[in-house]
This record gives sequence, C-alpha cells and structure tokens, in this order.
Amino acid sequence: MAHPKRKTSKTRRDKRRTHYKAADQQIGRCTTTGEPHLYHRAHWHEGKLYYRGKVLVDAAVSAEA
Repeated sequence: MAHPKRKTSKTRRDKRRTHYKAADQQIGRCTTTGEPHLYHRAHWHEGKLYYRGKVLVDAAVSAEA
C-alpha cells in the first residue's frame, strides 16, 4: 500500500475529487436587460452584445459603418 511521507490536507483531497461538468454552469440574469445568460459570457439582446451589464457591440452602429 502507498506510504505517504506527509499528510495531505482534506481540502486538497476534496478539490481533487470534485469534477464539474460543462452542463453544471450557472445561469444568471443580466442586471440591465433581465435576460438569463451563462456567467462570464457575453450575450446578445435586441442587436446589442452585453457583458456585465454594459454594451460591448451595437449591431446597428456596426452595420452603418
């Protein structure tokens, strides 16, 4: 049997044993639009790309230029 030279903490053991899947990602609501979206991801709403409640890209302005 394995003979460790020092004790590994319970926290490190537990971190190693947890496996998060892509399907388990959290869904939040945008504070500006109220649309549900994945955390840490930008999302489109009415022709605008939002991230953290701010407009990143406006499709109407981009199309005119």
